[in-house]
Amino acid sequence: MSDERPAGPGQDGAARTSGGYGTGPGVITPDGCAVDFYAMLSSGREPEIVHAAAGDPAASILELGSGTGRVTGALTALGHRVVAVDESAEMLAHITTAETVCARIEDLALDERFDVVLLASHLINVPDERDRQELLRACARHVSAAGCVVIEMHAPEWFAGAEETESESNGITFRLRGVSRPAPDLLSATVEYQVGDRLWTQSFTALKLGEGQLRRTLIDAGLAFDRYLTDDHSWLRAVPI
Repeated sequence: MSDERPAGPGQDGAARTSGGYGTGPGVITPDGCAVDFYAMLSSGREPEIVHAAAGDPAASILELGSGTGRVTGALTALGHRVVAVDESAEMLAHITTAETVCARIEDLALDERFDVVLLASHLINVPDERDRQELLRACARHVSAAGCVVIEMHAPEWFAGAEETESESNGITFRLRGVSRPAPDLLSATVEYQVGDRLWTQSFTALKLGEGQLRRTLIDAGLAFDRYLTDDHSWLRAVPI
């Protein structure tokens, strides 16, 4: 499982969540992600959020679902030692500044604990509760006793406002299409990414997590909610219990 699954345009115009599939030129990973497309993207605001949450400029970071290293390189440039994990060898081939591990997040069992474990790009919004718990338990078993887990999620307000849109940034056109709500707390859609004459699509379903459900989900995995890291509540910090 990788962190750049389709979840609708985010701060940098792209993200991922579980249960998606994709189409387009080049290698498409089993979870539907286009390697060539994600290799084009910049890091956005994520590295600074993680860096600030760590509280230590030299904190070790385990990046779960690193993709092509969109965030990895910026974190190493800030002084962190990063271990980047992804299930796609094609994604990891783009990472040159960090140690890489090719594995599913859910199956990961490294003989090391880290100051920070990063679970970005809305993976926590996976609709299946068992999948969500496996992801969070992987975080819990790799974070140090005094460390933290940094999580990106779709805030509940995002679900209410999500609609078909089109935008352009840095030569990339982003379109959100086919928005539907198959159940009260679910949202399904397809994201289109176009660069010149190349077009990729990623389809997804995401689950809205309310405040109470979020906190219970974390506790069940051995983590406790600490605080939100952004005003829009799309980033949060959790700590081991």
